[in-house]
Amino acid sequence: MDQSAVSVDVLAFRFGNPEPGKLRFAVAPRRWEPYTGQLALPGVLLGAGERLRDAARRAVTSKLGIPDDAIVAIGQLAVFDEPHRDPRGPTLSVTMWAVVTGADFRVTADTAVQWRPLDAPGDLAFDHNRIVADGRAVAGSRLLWHDITFTRALLGPEFPATYAVEVTTALTGTRPDAGNLNRTLKALPGLERTDERVRVQATGRPAVVWRWVAD
Repeated sequence: MDQSAVSVDVLAFRFGNPEPGKLRFAVAPRRWEPYTGQLALPGVLLGAGERLRDAARRAVTSKLGIPDDAIVAIGQLAVFDEPHRDPRGPTLSVTMWAVVTGADFRVTADTAVQWRPLDAPGDLAFDHNRIVADGRAVAGSRLLWHDITFTRALLGPEFPATYAVEVTTALTGTRPDAGNLNRTLKALPGLERTDERVRVQATGRPAVVWRWVAD
């Protein structure tokens, strides 16, 4: 039996800039066969002795042109082992998540990178549509508000409650109940409700600001 290669594919999230309150993930056109020119998640083959996190960083920097210091955090999402997912032969995909800073940075590699909403990924190469769908489900049910590293990286050091609603809606596909979300935020270790309020939308009341307590 042929031994499967191992690829590391990355669901790279960016929240905010240039679209305040919007969660997006990155895809870029493939440069080589198969699926040349078709949009795909950034991915690389795992090198001998290479750690998964290092391979994920390599995928984000080389395929998206994002500088290493703009990667805020990285973790593992899921494994995809469908034998025919890659026409070149058996390839096991270890899918990682990455959060990149919402601040502006100069793209140094592929200027055709697109940042897309999770519910409109387009027609992606390989089984990347399934990876996006399944990765979104994992991020919405097991990471957001459960994994503090992921949550802090995504929302930043402080955020208005409105952004908590937007991120939850983007990852779960359902707008959260305000009371339940407020209780979730209150229960998170290291997160505090401040007395500050900020106007996020043109109408309605200013939103309460939540802040992570410094380590």
